[in-house]
Order: sequence, then structure tokens, then C-alpha cells
Amino acid sequence: MASLDKPQIDVSARCACGQVTLAVAGRVRSMFLCSCEDCQRSTGTGHASVALVAMGDLTVTGPTASFGRVAHSGATLTRWFCPTCGTPLYARSSRAPELAMLPVGLFGPDSGWFAPNQMIFARSHRAWDHVDPDLPWHDTYREPR
Repeated sequence: MASLDKPQIDVSARCACGQVTLAVAGRVRSMFLCSCEDCQRSTGTGHASVALVAMGDLTVTGPTASFGRVAHSGATLTRWFCPTCGTPLYARSSRAPELAMLPVGLFGPDSGWFAPNQMIFARSHRAWDHVDPDLPWHDTYREPR
């Protein structure tokens, strides 16, 4: 994906109860769908719609809670959420601690900038989860170029 395809965003969102605000001002590093089983559990759907941004471009205001676990890759994946209403806010991987993984649906009508360019962890994709078949699908992570 060329850097011109990576939008500069300035968006904010609130959790369902309104106690936590998430604001992002900066360039999106990557946009993808993930069908790993952890994302399926986290979203309650067949995949997560994810945007990667620099942690320095993310501001979180309000109380948060987190849960971390070791992923199949050996990295620790930590997800932050509102401790009152449970709204997913962002996640971080020990593989790339300088990046935040944002659940794009959190931004509702302000998510028109999102254009995924791949599906990762397609090996655990569910047939009932209809995803654009023209996207490149990768069994795990995309192979480095």
C-alpha cells in the first residue's frame, strides 16, 4: 500500500457509556481484516476490522482496563476496554509496541476513511462471514516484502 493510500485522520469516539474518549490524529499505518480466533472472540463476529496507528497519535481519556494473553505467534496481545461498559478501545502487540490496533467500528459514521487491503489469519475464517474475495488472503501474517 503506497503512503498516499494511507489516510491522515483526525477522529474521535466514545465508549457506549461515555466514560472513555479515544482520539486519533495522524497517519494510518495499515488497514486490514483479521480472522484470528482471538479477534473473533473479541468482536463476536467472523473478523475484526483493524487500523494501525502510532501510539503517539492516540489519546485516551477516562478509565480503562486491559487483558493480555500470549498469541499463537508468541507475542503478548493486550486489549484495552472500558471497565464499565466493556467497549473495546484498542489493542497492542509486544511485536510492535509502538503501534495501536484500533477497532474501526468504534468510529461509526466517521470511519469512511477505512479501506482494508488484506485479510490476515484467513486459516480460521468462517464460511458464514462474507468478506470481499478480491482482497488478498493470508493464512497467518502477510509475508514480508
